[in-house]
Amino acid sequence: MPVYQTTDLTAASFSVALFGLVATAILLLMGTTWVGRGFKLPVALCAIAALVGIGAAFEARGAWLAGQNVPVVYHYVGWSISMPLQIMALFFLAGTAGRLTAGLFWRLIVVSVLMVFVRYLGEANFMHPTLAFLIGLVFWLYILGELYFGRMDDAVRGSTSDSLRRGYFWLRLIVTVGWAIYPLGNFLTSFAGVADDGSLSVAYNLADILNRMAFGVAVLVTGALATEEKHHA
Repeated sequence: MPVYQTTDLTAASFSVALFGLVATAILLLMGTTWVGRGFKLPVALCAIAALVGIGAAFEARGAWLAGQNVPVVYHYVGWSISMPLQIMALFFLAGTAGRLTAGLFWRLIVVSVLMVFVRYLGEANFMHPTLAFLIGLVFWLYILGELYFGRMDDAVRGSTSDSLRRGYFWLRLIVTVGWAIYPLGNFLTSFAGVADDGSLSVAYNLADILNRMAFGVAVLVTGALATEEKHHA
């Protein structure tokens, strides 16, 4: 049975991600009772994304302890589910400020799934790495375009809730800065010849603190503050 080594920072980072995601999921599930009706779904979606992250971190940690290596698929399985869930959470959060179309919803979901899937195909050498990287980058830029210049941004800017506008700003920033870690890792392994000796997994696990935990907590805080604003209006 594999055991931890004192200097095994990679295994420790998986544990940090695992325990942090457990705490985040519990907090978010409890938090669905602290927000108004319109914010319950975004908070619940973030809780589900955290639960998916728990499973992904647990499996990847087991793979690392067994062979000191984490196959790339372990990262992408979790991302392929949690990232579309977070985009859904952002969509429904913005939807509390104004009506959004079903077409926009499905475009965002399809693009977010394809963004992860195409990047995986390239990193697993099922597709030309350069082409896969560029297509995945285009999909990510499309999502950012919708968040910054699309109907979601228009709806939030027109909202009377300061808390919603501030929360949307920070959530959008996480998708911009935090999600940039994943294509950067893809670039390093595919083009810079960097082998994942555990350092890349550490970076991804630390990124979970921002991209899964902080993202979910930000949605919860936004919903709670916006609900309080509405009650005091």
